[in-house]
Amino acid sequence: MLKPHVYHPHTTTKTLASPLHKPFSHGTALAFLPFNACSSLGKTAKPFKARVVPNKIKAAVDVNLTDDGILTDYTVKGVITVKQTVGGFLSNLGLSRGIDDIQDLLGKSILLELVSLELDPKTGQEKETIKAYAHRVKQKGDDVTYEAEFKVGQDFGEIGAVVVENEHHKEMFLVEIVLDGLTDPITISCNSWVHSKFDNPQKRVFFPPKSYLPSQTPSGLKRMRKEELQALRGNGVGERKSFERIYDYDVYNDLGDPDSDLKKKRPVLGGNKQFPYPRRCRTGRPRCESDPESETKSNMFYVPRDECFSEVKQLTFSAKTVYSVFHAVVPALQTAIVDKDLGFPYFTAIDQLFNEGVDLPPQEGNNMWREILPRLLKAISDSDNALRFEIPETMERDKFFWFRDEEFARQTLSGINPYALQLVTEWPLKSKLDPAIYGPPESVITKEMVEQQIRGFCSLEEALEQKKLFVLDYHDLLLPYVKKVRQLPGTTLYGSRTLFFLNPDETLRPLAIELTRPPMDGKPQWKEAYRPSWNSSGVWLWRLAKAHVLAHDSGYHQLISHWLRTHCCTEPYIIATNRQLSEMHPIYRLLHPHFRYTMEINALARAYLINADGIIETSFSPGKYSMEICSVAYDLLWRFDHEALPADLISRGMAVEDPDAPHGLRLTIKDYPFANDGLVLWDILKEWVSDYVNHYYPEASLVESDEELQAWWTEIRTVGHGDKKDEPWWPVLKTPQDLIQIVTTITWVTSGHHASVNFGQYTYAGYFPSRPTIARKNMPTEEATERDWEFFMNKPEVLLLLCFPSQIQATTVMAILDVLSNHSPDEEYLGEKSELAWAKDPVIQAAFEKFNGRLMELEGIIDERNANKDLRNRNGAGIVPYEFLKPFSEPGVTGKGVPYSISI
Repeated sequence: MLKPHVYHPHTTTKTLASPLHKPFSHGTALAFLPFNACSSLGKTAKPFKARVVPNKIKAAVDVNLTDDGILTDYTVKGVITVKQTVGGFLSNLGLSRGIDDIQDLLGKSILLELVSLELDPKTGQEKETIKAYAHRVKQKGDDVTYEAEFKVGQDFGEIGAVVVENEHHKEMFLVEIVLDGLTDPITISCNSWVHSKFDNPQKRVFFPPKSYLPSQTPSGLKRMRKEELQALRGNGVGERKSFERIYDYDVYNDLGDPDSDLKKKRPVLGGNKQFPYPRRCRTGRPRCESDPESETKSNMFYVPRDECFSEVKQLTFSAKTVYSVFHAVVPALQTAIVDKDLGFPYFTAIDQLFNEGVDLPPQEGNNMWREILPRLLKAISDSDNALRFEIPETMERDKFFWFRDEEFARQTLSGINPYALQLVTEWPLKSKLDPAIYGPPESVITKEMVEQQIRGFCSLEEALEQKKLFVLDYHDLLLPYVKKVRQLPGTTLYGSRTLFFLNPDETLRPLAIELTRPPMDGKPQWKEAYRPSWNSSGVWLWRLAKAHVLAHDSGYHQLISHWLRTHCCTEPYIIATNRQLSEMHPIYRLLHPHFRYTMEINALARAYLINADGIIETSFSPGKYSMEICSVAYDLLWRFDHEALPADLISRGMAVEDPDAPHGLRLTIKDYPFANDGLVLWDILKEWVSDYVNHYYPEASLVESDEELQAWWTEIRTVGHGDKKDEPWWPVLKTPQDLIQIVTTITWVTSGHHASVNFGQYTYAGYFPSRPTIARKNMPTEEATERDWEFFMNKPEVLLLLCFPSQIQATTVMAILDVLSNHSPDEEYLGEKSELAWAKDPVIQAAFEKFNGRLMELEGIIDERNANKDLRNRNGAGIVPYEFLKPFSEPGVTGKGVPYSISI
């Protein structure tokens, strides 16, 4: 640490400002302030009995010296930067605004206090803090500057924390505090909302960037460390207010809206045996009158204040863009397209979405629309707007990509849902559901059907033995909901299985699709297998069956691979991290960049995407049962240990352990782009986490004795994922290796996993026939009337178009996917920039630089693989190269880039 009597010419301070980061993660450099002699403001200090070299002290800080060179006290200027915001105090008018202006003029805008690192050695008590008011001095653009002056005396010691009190009547967005007058200015990167003392008298505390395990906490900070965590936990009662920073748990009881319409009542997810589910952030809103188990709706979905930055004046901010689509574009589409069931009359009408677009009705704020949604909203004239879509890269390369069976198969390995394909290990394919309820369990895909398709390669038995048969199996997950879904208007559902064969060139060949309807309405079970065909009727039946499977895969992708396994399951990690790990804890600082924006995005999802009559329910096949199916999948399929990529691949039969193979795994399909690139990224992440964890936990006993860490892991298991708390597969946390595996799994889910299923959505689903979200018509072979069959025979293309999403469903989802696939200009990519707390530790900074270097190498590895003509699942005529796991990207819809966090 810097001392006042020692000059450190090589000491530097790095500043990393980010719109989301919480104040303590980027923390401050205050622990390194060169003060061993301070006094409280306004007091006269006794001279410090130590002689110093005057010219060196003057170089380090503005000091007072006696004629004998005795150090007395120091004057340091604090420069505070506050951001002018859309909703913050600087933009508010009225009485409180006038009072705040007077406070600025009086120089009493912000009160700061310096906290000593250690207790007073004489009394054993905390030393008195040093206080100073900051006064407003200038404004440049959106940045308003305040200044404060501290007089620090001889006995104060090193600085351990800074306490801030906002004297205004409105909250403020505190960007940074710079302490000037030192050899190098100390920059405190805050980027945090500070509430008004009139809303909450509790002051804000900002810790320095040096990390401490709980047992290593300096004496002067122990009380503050514990009290800060207690404040973040709250007391579990009352409705949360927008300015609060409280992290607490609740069940998903806010998806419905029964008070507005009893048809919008939805079951509670989580906290019950019927629908187990992860927990969300508690809001404390009142219960509904018509359903006491449900929370009422409100215009504000609470998230802890430092998780929500949508009011910062940045029109390119991703959450702001998503909000704009929900609030402006979707309602405009609903006005422009009156008939919600109207489909596309012909395929050229779909093409017009990319050429002429959809004319939107006149709206207020069109200029803002154009700034926020430049890809979507394009002016046709000075007075009108059109929702004209960009042509997806898949369509640019091959207009008929969506029609080809080989592309249908390739996307199971290289598309946006690479998490569903499984190895077939038993024959015949068989359901595990109760046959008394759902009918005979055996599949109608027979050995003869398979061998007709693979004749010349091998027999069925040889294909099983050689691991050449794979399946997309949505049969047991969807079949229990077929009857319920079919009672909803405008949709239908089957249980489905799709069988694939691995060709010698490592590509997949679709062999058969089985669609099943359970016994219902007095009718027996119905199921039929469809195969690629060489006659016209068979070809069209195969295309219709593919449309159903693609709708099932789209729903599984959005509800399970994407929402459940990344967004939803990560929220308990975020809550537990803030409740149990101090912001000076090294694991908090390692994880924090991986949690950027997630809680706010999840709140938006609850408000508009997964809610009753939201985008998912109105545009996907399961309709209002979508989230119930998501809960069933959590119950049946989710387990923390399988969220690690290697374990996920092994669990699906896509890899086996092999110590002699790269990454310790031998892939069942060698050309599996997601797995090939993902395992490299997994290893890079694990090496970085290992270096970090081993630095702070050189001995296993430090992990077991870390009370905050143990409370964190216990709370994740027993509260955040409490419905699975008794599962035997939860990892134990006793050694550094245990911690490395747990943290690597969490960081993989927020980075690589999410990137692989999110940022290619518009690329592959922007042309919706490639991945329809809903199938609206039954197969014509399922008890079709003579008239139905005649219609199919005469107009098979029209039947396919009627099966596809309606115009309003298709255009709404396309608009959402365009925004969700977009990287914002302030995106923070994995390993791109070091955190201030990491940079302050030479060992951690060296590990980070190695981490960054390996990620740069991965970019080259992926480019090299995409250029390899032998890798046919990522290279070929009209094929989009697989780049979802390339670490870095420019802004926009790029189909590459791995952010730290689930940021959209």
